[in-house]
Amino acid sequence: MAVTETQLAELQARLKDFMAKHIYPNEQRYYTEGEKLGPWRVIPVVEELKKIAKAEGLWNLFLPDDPRGAGLNNQQYATLCEIMGRSVMAPEVFNCSAPDTGNMEVLVRYGTPEQQKQWLEPLLAGEIRSAFCMTEADVASSDATNVQLEIRRDGDEYVLNGRKWYTTGGTDPRCKILIVMGRSNFEPGASPHAIQSQILVPKNTPGVKVIRPLPVFGFYGVPDRASEVWFDNVRVPVSNMLLGEGRGFEIAQGRLGPGRIHHCMRLIGMSERILERMCRRADARVAFGKPVSEQTVTLERIAEARIMIEQCRLLTMKAAYMMDTVGNKEAKQEIAMIKVAAPNMACKIVDWAIQVFGGGGTNNDHFLTVCYSLARALRLADGPDEVHRNQIARLELKRHRNTDPDFTGGRGLGFSRQEAQEFADAGLWPRPADWTE
Repeated sequence: MAVTETQLAELQARLKDFMAKHIYPNEQRYYTEGEKLGPWRVIPVVEELKKIAKAEGLWNLFLPDDPRGAGLNNQQYATLCEIMGRSVMAPEVFNCSAPDTGNMEVLVRYGTPEQQKQWLEPLLAGEIRSAFCMTEADVASSDATNVQLEIRRDGDEYVLNGRKWYTTGGTDPRCKILIVMGRSNFEPGASPHAIQSQILVPKNTPGVKVIRPLPVFGFYGVPDRASEVWFDNVRVPVSNMLLGEGRGFEIAQGRLGPGRIHHCMRLIGMSERILERMCRRADARVAFGKPVSEQTVTLERIAEARIMIEQCRLLTMKAAYMMDTVGNKEAKQEIAMIKVAAPNMACKIVDWAIQVFGGGGTNNDHFLTVCYSLARALRLADGPDEVHRNQIARLELKRHRNTDPDFTGGRGLGFSRQEAQEFADAGLWPRPADWTE
């Protein structure tokens, strides 16, 4: 059962207080340590703040309706994501960052008791981190049926061969377990959505090679630690398979729904903070004899930013409500819509803020460039805009194919010959009786 509104309000207040006391004052240190230490090292300030967050009970706030989480449903947790999203470093401090949250949800939903004991428990405790290996360099893996990494059974083991990249968390020294999606069915004519599997691979397994960190718009390891990982004859026990062979696509769909809610609400929190900074900056700067905040173009952009944020928040909360009430499958169109709307909204607002900040907006003094890189990357992560738009459109077409246009008034066809004649006869200007062709 979800927590009460009073309990949620108290949790929100505690989280905001923590952000003010511990997150915002330490952001510059976070970026400095991340730049100095690079993607292969642990950032000390994050580990220090994790201990404080855990001691204050601000830990594992996700896992809707699960006793191992905070007992929140998707709607309630979404409000906390917005608060955490105001800083790119915050989610990890509360053990609520990708890809760990998604991986933990996979283990909760689909893991065996043995898999949960070995990997879920230390992840929940914050003792280790994890990675999710899906995207591939050699194919258009926005279409998951293209995934080429091979998972072939050999007796009591599976053998993995292939190349993954943009694997979040791969270079993190605390990363101990990888969830890997690959092809396990090579039979001609097999259903394209039943040929993939997901399997657990300990990172220290022979043949697993983390080749390099991948920068996202020049940022290495802040906050996602994108990386390239190779699998060369990697052998893992058959018991490491999740849910069963051929069910990888099913797991991916179950994993991505909540994750998209989290990403979108964090982007809304980020956009709120950027809009606030944009307003304060515009008030403080004078150009051509008056404050920038009085320039019409700035006023228009501030107004549009407020409208866009409110629209995205309402749409995201609707998607969360539907997930809680009718399930992820029924909410798939709303989930797809927020995944398109929120990153595009955030990109636009950051871009406007950069214009207000001028040259200073293009460095990272004001955290605008790292926010833009995160928002822009999320137009690709968990499925690019184009894939989601196609899904939204197909669902919309299906909706109207299954309804009666005479009942809804939504008929899209033109007049028949008879209807055209009746319309002409009843109109203001019917054809005169003496009209000749």
